[in-house]
Amino acid sequence: MVKAKKDWIPDIVYEENESGETETIPLIDVPKEKKMPKSIPIWESRRTGKFEPGSQGQEVEIVERDLHLYIDMHFMKEKLSPEDLDKVRVALGMKPLEEAKVAGAVITNKIKQNVEVLQKTFDSAKQEALTKKNN
Repeated sequence: MVKAKKDWIPDIVYEENESGETETIPLIDVPKEKKMPKSIPIWESRRTGKFEPGSQGQEVEIVERDLHLYIDMHFMKEKLSPEDLDKVRVALGMKPLEEAKVAGAVITNKIKQNVEVLQKTFDSAKQEALTKKNN
């Protein structure tokens, strides 16, 4: 049996935004000399609502545990053919990569257009304020 070498154990944390609310996407702070893990095993822990006697006779809730393995999609993109990667993406409820890129470009263009409109509005308001100030 080959043992997997543990390079380092990442801390998975959630940041708070300015409002004090927890962000929904976790963060892993990767040290400069380390690499992002290719996979992360995570235990799912689910309370059953059922109880059993503990070691000292107290009631202890039964907790079911199931091991999940999360894989880095960048790693998958490096190792799989485009066709196989698309199969994985679709199985995960994502769009095939090229389709996702097109959809992402549409969103990016809409954002750029909105920024341009806001910038023009800001510039116009700024010019108007300067004109009023000088008169």
